[in-house]
Amino acid sequence: MTNSCKPPLSDGQGIQGKVTWLEGNQMPMISEDGKSSEVNPKGVPAERMLLIYPLTNLSDAARERALFSRVKGEPIDSVRSDADGKYSIQLAPGTYSIFVKEEEGLFANMFDGNGSIQPVVVKKAEWTTLDIIINYKAFF
Repeated sequence: MTNSCKPPLSDGQGIQGKVTWLEGNQMPMISEDGKSSEVNPKGVPAERMLLIYPLTNLSDAARERALFSRVKGEPIDSVRSDADGKYSIQLAPGTYSIFVKEEEGLFANMFDGNGSIQPVVVKKAEWTTLDIIINYKAFF
């Protein structure tokens, strides 16, 4: 079930992207000289396990604070991002929900108007890019 990170192929289809960790105060700060300074606004690459589920609705998951503690069903596949945060995984055409495995639960922070959790569509012979910013420990 676990795929290693590999560069996307010119054929096939699936999901590719980058995982980034962002934490701490992200508010712009004004220094004494009047210039704006930012605290690592782009985050750092993150090596994480990504779990691919069939399209999952909020009603099929339990959320505690910023992380999901339970998701109905089982993941259909998984992939680990590398030290640069990059990942790719070949998948059959369809719509999926992607969760990032954290120590305290599963992270996902994008939703559509139907309550689907971090939905991503894979089309035949196309690679879909999904960059994920893990930001539950950041404040804005």
